[in-house]
Amino acid sequence: MTSKKTGYVLGALAGAGVMAAAVAGAGVLQPQDGADRGGQFIKASTAPIFAPPPGAPMSFADIFDKVSPAVVSINVTSRVDAGALRKIPGFENFPFDIVPRQAPGGDEEEGEGEDVAPEGGAPKGGSPGGSTRGGQPRMPTQQSSGSGFFISQDGYIVTNNHVVENAETIKVVLKDERELEAVVVGRDEGTDIAVLKVKGQGFAYVNFENSAKPRVGDWVITVGNPFGLGGTATAGIISAYGRDIGETFVDYIQIDAPINRGNSGGPTFDIYGRVIGVNTAIFSPSGGSVGIGFAVPADVADGITKQLMAGGKITRGYIGATIQNYTAEMAEAQGVPEQRGAIVADLVAGGPSQRAGLQPGDVVTAVNGRTVKTSSELTREVAKARAGDTLKLDVLRDRKKKVVEVRSGVRPSERELAANDNTGRTPGARGGAESSVQLPAVLGLSLAPLDEAARRRYSVDADVRGVVIDGVEQTSDAGQKGLRRGDVIVRAGDRDVATASDFASAVDSAKKAGRQSVLLGVHRNGRTSFLPLKVTG
Repeated sequence: MTSKKTGYVLGALAGAGVMAAAVAGAGVLQPQDGADRGGQFIKASTAPIFAPPPGAPMSFADIFDKVSPAVVSINVTSRVDAGALRKIPGFENFPFDIVPRQAPGGDEEEGEGEDVAPEGGAPKGGSPGGSTRGGQPRMPTQQSSGSGFFISQDGYIVTNNHVVENAETIKVVLKDERELEAVVVGRDEGTDIAVLKVKGQGFAYVNFENSAKPRVGDWVITVGNPFGLGGTATAGIISAYGRDIGETFVDYIQIDAPINRGNSGGPTFDIYGRVIGVNTAIFSPSGGSVGIGFAVPADVADGITKQLMAGGKITRGYIGATIQNYTAEMAEAQGVPEQRGAIVADLVAGGPSQRAGLQPGDVVTAVNGRTVKTSSELTREVAKARAGDTLKLDVLRDRKKKVVEVRSGVRPSERELAANDNTGRTPGARGGAESSVQLPAVLGLSLAPLDEAARRRYSVDADVRGVVIDGVEQTSDAGQKGLRRGDVIVRAGDRDVATASDFASAVDSAKKAGRQSVLLGVHRNGRTSFLPLKVTG
């Protein structure tokens, strides 16, 4: 195992040296040792300095001086829990605040983007942590760094939930280098916002800006603790609003001000020094800034923060349904090409939706009269409800409109929902001694009855009804869309599927109606999802 000493500091100094050489070289090219290297003398540019466009500051120094005392570095000690790191396709470095820090003994332990330093400085290779507690190995601790900012003079601090969710100890470092112990007041997984509290009075603080919303293209400045360096300012513009990065309750602001690991939880300011967002994520193949960062909008962060400071637990409405976006291709497959909404893929047994009569395949188009065009919009509208509230869902069922009234429950935590989403079941391997009746291929799919042998082979629950896929032509639309052996077709078009004939009939009906696709309900690993399958071409 190779140890590294102050790798980031040395790297920064080396980079500074390269930069200094580059700047010096811009003024004049000097032959070495008096020899003529064939170089050409170049005069330094004497171009005039132009005034910036109207509204652009000549410098961000005044803004930084004004707001930086309210920004803090947050140092967290927590037990190693690799499973807690989120994995989002394209966002593999999110959360991005895990920063290598000095392990006991002065050296950094090498790791996968995080510093895992056994307690007491014991070297890696033995039992975890090198000690036991009650006969059980003690898990090693990890050090991580993030950012935050005061929102009151009496010590309340806003940061990201993922910065502190597994913390055993939290220390915040102020601009004047004071170090204070902090405690968690409240956390919200759904928006990734947390509130901390330190003892004391008279802290410099900043305010959320909820009214004067900057435009795309307006200047912003971020202040935070990238790579544990602390007190770092970067500037850029607002690149876009309403970015969806896979989080349910937030439409993010996209900014191009450079933010890196350790900036999590820090503020994004407008040019008046008002907080317009809380830095939360970056899109980056390498883990460093590539100019695409995301911040929780101020109005969302402010609302959640106030509830947490008031001691309130964040609760959201819940209807107990698994939903998907109802896409244009799905709508065409059902003969309603202009319709948008969220399609119900599955229901929680005994949950609010099932009790109210909602059905898989229903397309929800509005909640309490408010139109929803995506599954995220439906989730957010439902989340606004309190337990016991009645939600009136406008539903499209078999191309007919109806209203279903659902009494809201309380949404489980995001971690509980994620656990329920991953049942751990996978289709089993084909058993050599077992066989099933092979049915005619349809749309590149070889089908088989869902008999007891097939249920055992593919680990399908007894209450699932349908026809099992026993083979897929990889060049077909089904193969291209990821259908595989062991998937169960439970619905096709406007009908439930119990046999291959039901499936073939739904395909024929779609063709006769002149549609390009048939909408399938496919059951896999304990979950049902919908996808359109081409019937032509």
